[in-house]
Amino acid sequence: MTTDNSRASSKTRFSVIDIMLIGMCVVWGINFTVVKIALEANLSPLSFNSIRFSLSSLFLLAVLWIRERNLSIRRQDIGRLFLLGFIGNTAYQLLFIHGILRTTAGNSSLILATTPLFVAILSSVLLIEKIQRRIWYGVIISFIGIVLISVGAGKTPTIPSENWIGDLLILVGTICWSTYTVFSKPLLQHYSPLKLTTLTISMGTPLLVLVSIPSLAQQDWSAVSTQGWLSLAYSFCFAIAIGYTVWYTGVNKIGNARTSLYENLVTVIAVIVAWIILSESMTPIQILGMAFVFLSLYLAQRTTRANKNIK
Repeated sequence: MTTDNSRASSKTRFSVIDIMLIGMCVVWGINFTVVKIALEANLSPLSFNSIRFSLSSLFLLAVLWIRERNLSIRRQDIGRLFLLGFIGNTAYQLLFIHGILRTTAGNSSLILATTPLFVAILSSVLLIEKIQRRIWYGVIISFIGIVLISVGAGKTPTIPSENWIGDLLILVGTICWSTYTVFSKPLLQHYSPLKLTTLTISMGTPLLVLVSIPSLAQQDWSAVSTQGWLSLAYSFCFAIAIGYTVWYTGVNKIGNARTSLYENLVTVIAVIVAWIILSESMTPIQILGMAFVFLSLYLAQRTTRANKNIK
């Protein structure tokens, strides 16, 4: 039986979590420019990543101890946490770094834009989360938006043979991040977003540092400028420690698929920040693409009231 309230088809739900995720997107969007500044300040990619994740681990462990006074882990979760730490930190970071060096910016942005699609498919197939029709619409519209942003920037996707290795690495990295997002949700029933973020980053970082030892040994630390160190501080504190915690909070509160849609908003913010700080161009096609991304988030925030009132 359907109540009279079902006649009102839908409503928009914009919560504190959405505001937090938008803030996270702003931080991650700015981080693209920050990382570029850090690398131009003579920090090698692997050195930069290993240091920022190491500092993030120490920072998060300190915050977790102050807030929860509890670092315990359920014995049955140890293997799963190590695996998530490896997939979402070590593997993803290495695949992304080596992939971006072997393919075009246009290809990379489009492949990364499939994250919401992979998250929705994995969540649905594994019965971890029921994906509403509006979320699927949002995923498709968001992807179209990223295509327009990429084309508008003159970064038209190409399929030359020399790019396929980089494309494959970015694709596998995207699947790693999607898997990291989806399989974290069951663990959030037992751990707070802060604790889960701390555990996965802390467990994944040692292997990342191990792989980065040659780069760390060759790094000319005296050549790193003040801007480089400030960029590193911003990235480890805001982009990693706080950003990942907000991401897990979103997964816990509003679900995998809806949270993953915010991934493409990061691209929008990155384009705007690069336009303001680096004086990069912005075209009408890119603006249209941004509108599509915002439309996808609007659709994802709407829910059918009728579904809630069927008895």
